[in-house]
Amino acid sequence: MKFITHRAFYSDMTMWTDAEKAFDAQQYPITAEELIEAEGDLTLELPNGTETLGDALRRSAPETFQTAEDARLTAYACVSGKAIGRKGYSDRDPVCMGEDGPEEVSF
Repeated sequence: MKFITHRAFYSDMTMWTDAEKAFDAQQYPITAEELIEAEGDLTLELPNGTETLGDALRRSAPETFQTAEDARLTAYACVSGKAIGRKGYSDRDPVCMGEDGPEEVSF
């Protein structure tokens, strides 16, 4: 069985180069708060703006990351709507963490 790693799946996310290095440079396990303290000011370049790594990680539940991959995937999952294309383009996409979605419409 072959697994897709973050590097294969997220190969086009070159705007995260500094974040990738920051994740790999940490000693694991590490708590989210420790990671925010160490690298929280790091700016993430997103398609529709920027935000800090700390902003993204604060949207997740407090946790301890066992590996750089755990921290990386949590950050990917917690970036704001600035990381997506046109908002509201698909009614099937989940709302970003910490944001309110559109109200349901009944036809």
